[in-house]
Amino acid sequence: MSQSVIILGGGIIGLSCAYEAAKRNYKVTLIEPGRLGGQASGAAAGMLAPYSEQLEQPDAFFQLCRQSLLMYERWTQEIEQLSKHSVGLINCGSLYVCKHEADIQPLLTRLLWQNEWQAGMEQLEREELLQLEPQLSKDIVAGLYSPAESHVDAPQLVRALIACCQMLRVRLIEQAGAIEAVEQTDAGITVKYAAELKSIRAERLIVCSGAWTSLYESSFNLALPVHPIRGQICAYKNNAVTPAHLIFSAHAYWVMKTDGRLICGASEDVAGYNTETTEQGIGRLVRASENWLPALKRQKLYSSWAGLRPATKDGLPLIGPIDRTGRIIIAAGHYRNGILLSPVTALIAADLLDNHLSSSISPFHPARFTRAAI
Repeated sequence: MSQSVIILGGGIIGLSCAYEAAKRNYKVTLIEPGRLGGQASGAAAGMLAPYSEQLEQPDAFFQLCRQSLLMYERWTQEIEQLSKHSVGLINCGSLYVCKHEADIQPLLTRLLWQNEWQAGMEQLEREELLQLEPQLSKDIVAGLYSPAESHVDAPQLVRALIACCQMLRVRLIEQAGAIEAVEQTDAGITVKYAAELKSIRAERLIVCSGAWTSLYESSFNLALPVHPIRGQICAYKNNAVTPAHLIFSAHAYWVMKTDGRLICGASEDVAGYNTETTEQGIGRLVRASENWLPALKRQKLYSSWAGLRPATKDGLPLIGPIDRTGRIIIAAGHYRNGILLSPVTALIAADLLDNHLSSSISPFHPARFTRAAI
């Protein structure tokens, strides 16, 4: 008889874990307090760029991001085949550009260590960059080309994963309201939620609650220091600037979507759970856009929005069981990389359901912030 699993959280991580668990014949119920994909997942630009965003060293987090990138194409093909929905994956490559000679050496340092991991990166001079992207500022001096990086349409991926979960008979409970309690007994794990004062019991639990994960500290007797970082993003549409690559600078990034939107992100600040945009945050992105892509000067914004990114104290996600029983698993705190890390996180979570624990995830152990660590 199949084991039953509750998944708390219906963002990209929760939906991915539900999909993978259901594929392995677990009886899955997903509980989302609000709207499925309604927080960080729905607001994300969908970049799959571990080489451009992980700048320091080939640590365990870089390895995790790289592993997930290598999984992405096959994973999304499978999702598209089952759901009959496109996820908008574009294998475009990326450019990381700079305007100052002093910035070139750090780029070369990155190129050397990242190419040891088959990144295939190349240093490009100003003329080569302008050949690839003529609308870049003529003030650029050099950059890196990363052919392996890509992007996906995050809302489309959410819709496709929802469809996959429905086809695999995952029970999706949306607008459940606040989670009132998580209780463990010998009979299983019971989750009580506000909508109609209902409760659900299962044998296993995966917590994918993003920026709200710290709410479960008392339930699990663990320090779970996940806090929200507001990421503000804006978009232009039907304008003269249509870059063929992901473009990164020290101040912002730009990604062209198939619906004609040029997305620019992201201005970050600490604002609690406030998802309103600010004039200061969006203004910073507009100034960066006009500085790096001058043809955007005097162009009107099409839209702007904000999402809450779940950040941890050390910048690493929480992935793993909370104790030796393995009944409760946490998969949260992915910060800027929830979209990128969805396939590998779902794989790890499902392996843990199968009682396969890998030592490679030890840097991400959920108990690492607790003094009485396991």
